[in-house]
Amino acid sequence: MTIWSPIIFYMDAVFKALSDPTRRDLLDELFREDGQSLSALEARFDMTRFGIAKHLKLLEDAGLVVTRRRGRKKLHFLNPVPIRLIHDRWVSKYSEPWAAGLSDLKSRLESPMEKIFEIYIKTTPERLWEAITDSDIRSKYQFGNTIETDWTPGSSFTMNNVKAGAPLGEGENLEVDPPRRLVQTMRALWGADVKAEGTSKVTWEIEPVGDSCRLTVTHSDLREGANEQLYGGWPMILSGLKTWLETGEQLTTPGSLMYT
Repeated sequence: MTIWSPIIFYMDAVFKALSDPTRRDLLDELFREDGQSLSALEARFDMTRFGIAKHLKLLEDAGLVVTRRRGRKKLHFLNPVPIRLIHDRWVSKYSEPWAAGLSDLKSRLESPMEKIFEIYIKTTPERLWEAITDSDIRSKYQFGNTIETDWTPGSSFTMNNVKAGAPLGEGENLEVDPPRRLVQTMRALWGADVKAEGTSKVTWEIEPVGDSCRLTVTHSDLREGANEQLYGGWPMILSGLKTWLETGEQLTTPGSLMYT
């Protein structure tokens, strides 16, 4: 079994990464302030730069930290999806939806801010692309919501739910490059508070890795301190997507069912 096996990646590697108190402290620090450089993190710990870098590499290998280049800087972002998967397997039936745990997540980055979510799914790029763009499949892991569009660059889309009575979101397909990359603007419409946030951007990136795919979702162009409703549901959505593609079943956690 290779290191990219979903079981090893999302269980053994995650538990190993979380077993060290310094690595847990690093995740707490990124939870407090997302998108920090190595220098910024080094300044907050009584440890050498090499030591911090080594711990961050283990967190990256476990998928708990995702990095992005911004000019000459390499920034580190907390990726909550692997923890979401563990929660779905063992914890969800005993607790409230995990997404509520993100309610105090704030960022002190420059405006606009972005949130990055990464997950490995044992599937092909073509099947993953279909699951993202097929409205019926999408409803199985995104709270029962469907999406209506012709999937051409520059076209518009609307997000609907039979229980809503009105569109829940709308936007434009900026880039459509199957089965690799999809970039969309997004304006949430399900409440006055999220409508006031205006338009953000969602980028889906698919990369084949052995017999699996790495899916990275970047939610950007968010204002600093944006309403968590805009991005707090991504871990649950991506967990549902992984479950559907790998097992053909839908998640039955409370949060996954709340709108179905």
